[in-house]
Amino acid sequence: MSQKRYQSVIQYLSDGIAAGTWPVDAQVPSENELVAICGVSRMTARRALEELTEDGVLYRVQGKGTFVAPPKMQASFVQVRNIADEVRALGQSYANQIKLLQAEVPPAQVRELFQLEERAPAFHSIILHLENKLPVQLEDRWVHPNAVPEYLRQDFQRETPNVYLSRVAPLTAAEHVIEAHLPDLKLKRVLQLSELEACLVVRRTTWSGPQVISYATLYHPGTRYRLAGRIGVSPSQSTILEDIHV
Repeated sequence: MSQKRYQSVIQYLSDGIAAGTWPVDAQVPSENELVAICGVSRMTARRALEELTEDGVLYRVQGKGTFVAPPKMQASFVQVRNIADEVRALGQSYANQIKLLQAEVPPAQVRELFQLEERAPAFHSIILHLENKLPVQLEDRWVHPNAVPEYLRQDFQRETPNVYLSRVAPLTAAEHVIEAHLPDLKLKRVLQLSELEACLVVRRTTWSGPQVISYATLYHPGTRYRLAGRIGVSPSQSTILEDIHV
């Protein structure tokens, strides 16, 4: 399948949504219609629809078609807090557990962000952060291997990935996507969640200069974590959104 043709279908649909051709809850062209409109194979059209559905841009109704999804809450902010500092600032005890630290082939989304060749490895870490021995954040992070080649050699029980990356590849930009998430059984056990407790999920992409350095998914117990923000009222003030756990 041609990557360029696949992206052209995504671009066609994205442009139409942005222009208001298909407003929220409007039905977008079907696979067969996209084949005729864009001159692509049905497999290419299907992949484009699936990608936009996975990204939350579209949603599907079985037997009816594919529709434009309402926009989810999204915020951008450059100031990134270190979870260990937050815990200690409250006078509490901080610790973490290293669940995974290795090189492996990343998922397609991360590979594209890092602009890696197919099957090229990236660095992957999973760390459970604790406050007074109680889980407050599960950090699932991918790191660009060329930008931060010594990442796997670090002792992240002494220095968190946030602190290390800020030191060796100073942050120049960050993008966050914030979502509510219903955890599966495994995540419930790791975060010690109650039966009906939801998660707050922050998907964080960070840059150092023009290079994407890291992509992290941060899972927080919904009843023990919140996000608060302060927005500047003049052009000279930056938007700040602080991670605060309660």
